[in-house]
Amino acid sequence: MPMTRISLLKGKPQSYVKALSDGVHRALVEAFDVPPDDRFQVIHQHEPEELVFDRNYMGGPRSDDYVLICVTAGKPRSTSMKEAFYRRLTEVLAESPGIHPKDVMVIISMTSFDGWSFSGGVVSLFPQELAQ
Repeated sequence: MPMTRISLLKGKPQSYVKALSDGVHRALVEAFDVPPDDRFQVIHQHEPEELVFDRNYMGGPRSDDYVLICVTAGKPRSTSMKEAFYRRLTEVLAESPGIHPKDVMVIISMTSFDGWSFSGGVVSLFPQELAQ
């Protein structure tokens, strides 16, 4: 049940953006214990002055292909699962759309289940909902 925000510079063709979206979801399914039909993403494309990043801080060098992926999840994941996701994500995005691993930055934030309302203004009680 993660919500993913993907930020990149404007100017990429729609096929690139779709491959990026599909790749992020594929890595979430394969390495982050996300069901295949659980896909919620917001993709932001920014002007150069609106996506500010250091090209060398704690990694790099980063290019104009830099992408910031912010995953908000309600279900806790272990450090080893997060590490597996980071690895798989960079592998998948290197395959398509061809993003160098040094251009991929990921931030994972965890929230409690009551921080989600999937519809109808009803608080999510996700663990209990799965049991029903």
